[in-house]
Parts: sequence; structure tokens; C-alpha cells
Amino acid sequence: MSELQTYLIIVGLVVILLVLGFNWWQDRRVRRRMQVHMPVIDQDPLLNDSATSSALRVEPGLGGASAGFAGTVNQSVEQAHPDAAADQEESDPTSEVVIEITFQGPMTGEDLLQLVHPLRSAGRKAVRIFAQDTEGHLSSRILPDASYLSVQLAVLLANRSGALSAIEWSQIWNRAHSLADQLECTIEGPDQQTVLEQASRLDDLCAGLDTQVGLTLLLPNTRPVHDVTAAARNMGFVPIDGRLAWLGDHGMVCFSLARADAESFDAGMAGVDRLSLLLDVPCSPPEARAFGRMIEVGFELAQRIGAELVDDQGHPLQTGADAAIDERLQILYVQLEAAGLSAASPRARRVFA
Repeated sequence: MSELQTYLIIVGLVVILLVLGFNWWQDRRVRRRMQVHMPVIDQDPLLNDSATSSALRVEPGLGGASAGFAGTVNQSVEQAHPDAAADQEESDPTSEVVIEITFQGPMTGEDLLQLVHPLRSAGRKAVRIFAQDTEGHLSSRILPDASYLSVQLAVLLANRSGALSAIEWSQIWNRAHSLADQLECTIEGPDQQTVLEQASRLDDLCAGLDTQVGLTLLLPNTRPVHDVTAAARNMGFVPIDGRLAWLGDHGMVCFSLARADAESFDAGMAGVDRLSLLLDVPCSPPEARAFGRMIEVGFELAQRIGAELVDDQGHPLQTGADAAIDERLQILYVQLEAAGLSAASPRARRVFA
């Protein structure tokens, strides 16, 4: 090896070290900014008190009565909330980033609806669409006979599939850019790095608060699906997207009943021998006895269908478990509120979907 080659190798190594050092410094600066803007959640209140590591996102799976993390419940019931009306008419800077497309002149809602249809999702992230009419009103409802001057694409930053990825952001940005080129209009939006940092920050926050508590009903033998669903509906459960939901007096979903095999109750005529009750904490209204109420309903349903109510490990429920868990849920409700993700709020139901 010549002396020149040796020098070149040394210079290359120095450059690499400088780049790595710069990236490390930049990462520390970003993390400091993240800590300033987002509250820190030390640990999930449903984890053991001795846990010292930060909470990690847990992939969907049916959880136990003590600290269960379970599959996502897709709630299609429109749940009332104090800030719901305002939330529907504007983007949410905490959970969404906006791409704005401004037209050269007024466009009818009929034409606009056809153009924005492919823009309603970015991979596994929802995209809400808001249009501004010629009178300056911004609305999520696009009327065919109205005229519009611009449209906003509110891209969700994070949900239970994780943070908005570079691929997902590129997908929606390229689609929006193609539309802008097609219409020869202007487009504005944040740069990708800013978007990904904000998405990661929100995802980290949500991971420490994402809690679902589950119970299992074990049937002694396989029962027809119709028999089980009929008993549940007679108790007051209502059908929602292949599952059954228990609604409170406020009309909001408190918890849901599903087949343990994750199949829809509407899927075929096969029997079932195991059912799951799920309390999706961030998406359910805060109540003093949220878990205790689910246990009471679970026991009544178990009696009606001849099942045994247990945790996800097949163990009988311990006396006093409901009170202990409900106390911990109260802490979680407070943490959700402090993080700007009030339980059952439209924002919480977006990011915990």
C-alpha cells in the first residue's frame, strides 16, 4: 500500500468520525427540544411499581385483568365529547401536520370530492380533509354545490401502528404534489425531517400511556355464535364492526366484547368457546369504576351463557382486583389529561386507533 493510499484512508476515517459526531450532537439537540415540548411519562401506571425502564409500545394482543395490553378496538360509534364540534372543523397541530393546496380559482365541491378521494390515507395513517370555501369558512364537509379556494390535508402523526414513517409521509406528499401540478396551483407543507421528529415525539408519548385491560370468558364447550350474541344483546350490548359494545348512559363505548380468535361475530356460522372483554382505556370515557363495571357485566354474561370469567392466563379473578386496578386507572386518566390526550377525546381516539 502506497503512502498516498494510507493518507487517504486516514482522511476518510477522520471525515466519518466528524460526520458521526455531528449527527450525535444534532440528535442530542433534537431530544432536548422534544423534552421541552412534551411532558415526560415515567412509566405506565398499570405496570409494577418497581419497574424502572420507560414503557415500550406493545403490539396488539389480548391482555389480562391486571395489566393487559390488547388488540385495537375499531370504534365506529360517534362518541360525544365537549371539544368534538370544534375538533371536526380544524386540524389538530398536536396530532396532525398539514399540507395546504391553494387553487388558482374557485373549484366546485363536486370536482374537489373526486380529486381528494385518493388523499384520505397515508399508509396506515388517516388523513382528514378540510376545504375552505369562497367565504373563508373551513369545513371537513365538502358540499357538491359549493365553491372552494383551497384544501388542507391533516396527516395523522402517530397511531397504534407507530409513528408516521418517511415512506408514509412521502406517499401523501407525492400524491398532494401531483394534484397541485395537475391543477397548476400552489402547495405548502413542512419539511420531512420536522414531520418525522414530531411524529416520533408523539409516538413516544403515546407508548407510555397506551393501556388496554382485558378479561376472558371460557365456555365449557363450543356454542353457536348466535346463542352468545343473542345473550349479550339481550343484556344491552350493541353491534359495532363485528364486535359488541357496551355503552354507558352518555352513549359512549365503555368496553367491548369480541371473539378470542379475532374473527368477526358476523363471519360465518362457526361456534365459539372463548370470548374477550376489552377496556380500551385511552378511547373510553373516564369513570371511577370502569374496570369494576366491566367485571360486573362480565360475570352476568358468564352466568347467562354458562362461561367462566378469568384473566388472560386462565386464572380466576382475585378478590379486590377491580378496586386496585380502578385506582391505577385514575392515575392513568390524569396522565392522559396532562399529556393533552384526555380519555375518549377526539384526539385520543385518533392516535390510539
